[in-house]
Amino acid sequence: MFSVPDDFRSRPFARAEALCGGISRGVLQGPQFRRLYESVYCHVDHVPTFADRLMAARLALPDGACSTGITRLQELGIDHGPRHPLHFVVEGDLHLVIDGIYLHRTVKLPPHGELGVTAAAAYVAYCAEARVLDAIKVGCELLRLGLMDRHDLDQLLSEERWRRGVSEVTYVLRYLTDRCRSMPEAELLAYVVAARLAPPQVNEEVEIAHGVRVTPDLWFSAQRAAAEYEGSHHQEDRAQYNADIDRYGAYRRHDVAYELITKERLRTPRTAVRALHAMLVSRGYQGPPPEFGPEWDALFTRLSEVVRPRAPRPR
Repeated sequence: MFSVPDDFRSRPFARAEALCGGISRGVLQGPQFRRLYESVYCHVDHVPTFADRLMAARLALPDGACSTGITRLQELGIDHGPRHPLHFVVEGDLHLVIDGIYLHRTVKLPPHGELGVTAAAAYVAYCAEARVLDAIKVGCELLRLGLMDRHDLDQLLSEERWRRGVSEVTYVLRYLTDRCRSMPEAELLAYVVAARLAPPQVNEEVEIAHGVRVTPDLWFSAQRAAAEYEGSHHQEDRAQYNADIDRYGAYRRHDVAYELITKERLRTPRTAVRALHAMLVSRGYQGPPPEFGPEWDALFTRLSEVVRPRAPRPR
């Protein structure tokens, strides 16, 4: 059996490179290799990672194709959304069908680097396909991590208003903040905003007694009440776990109401919001109850359907 060079055992490669490396066409078509795309292979024992799949796609696509949308955002470090298919964009009217790759076409490439479009451009492309809630969570995470610059996003929205996804991003702008420390926190904040409860401060340090400072996830100052998201990392990270215990103890000692919203409770968002409202009412809140109307329903709808609703069918 042919002895495969080590360099071809742990990564994707193009057929032309393999031929130059001494691997014949017959060996490539044999049991030692697996074809990923047309003229792109890897060793049969190698399990491609996400980075490998991106590399293989770039080998299969024409020069100038850039990763975009959720694929580009995942490449930048956002752990959200489906990994299949891979999304790329190319300038011009190239019609190319490759299984596992969605190749978008545009008359003009958005701002981009050597491998992919900018985070702002990828976010615009993503919002053209995403639900409102997912777009909010991803947008907040991009801002928190410093991966997306708000100025770059605003510039793209103003200078390329024709681009697909611009109207969708414009809709979610008012929800976006760099203050949320995780996507679940951004989700909780979106529920509070959409239900039209009192607007909270987000992860801002507050003094609840002389010399006692805490940083609640959401802080309702008029009611001296806090909402705290409790994900699994709060139990697994012992430093975080103990910090939470200290903070909740401070709340109890200094007459601060607080509501814990766990990962499980966040799965029933209306229940979570009603719990927050009940806490606020117990502290004197006289505002209206949560409103689960059109803005709330929109959270769970594709952005494209919210900004461009379909006309009703004639009867």
